[in-house]
Amino acid sequence: MSAPGDSVSSDNEEDAEEPVATDDSTVARPIIGMTFDCAAPGALARFWSVALGYVESPPPTGWETWEAFLIAQNVPEDEWDDGASISDPAGTQPSISFLRVPEPKQAKNRLHLDLKVSGGRHVDSEVRARLINTKVAELVEAGGVIHQRQPDTGALDHIVMQDPEGNEFCVV
Repeated sequence: MSAPGDSVSSDNEEDAEEPVATDDSTVARPIIGMTFDCAAPGALARFWSVALGYVESPPPTGWETWEAFLIAQNVPEDEWDDGASISDPAGTQPSISFLRVPEPKQAKNRLHLDLKVSGGRHVDSEVRARLINTKVAELVEAGGVIHQRQPDTGALDHIVMQDPEGNEFCVV
């Protein structure tokens, strides 16, 4: 998955709505995009595509391929793999970018994602457990690691996992 490096946006910002002034001269809500700093942007983008059901983000409007865009922006070819971007195919969830950085992850995340797959605590505990465990198995096959299983209290609530670069998230 190629996308622009750190010197070029990989969020397809040309297609995003810009915040606009409203009648009372306030600015509308900003559009949210998330970025993971990482060592291997393409690999991490592929993992999170599986986790979230996302697809590779299309190139900016007016460009048929990321390669054509990068060439036009004079991005050196050795930087083409410095970033990747994925997006929700329905366009309702935030885009996610992955940016190569030289330093490794060093501490526990202060923010993490919850992949809500079980339907909530009101769902039968056996059904919840099956849904959670099915998603966890899919993510382990994609390169994720089970970091922590909660103690058996009779009803599975969540499983803490790590993506291929050690970023924690929960399957709930």
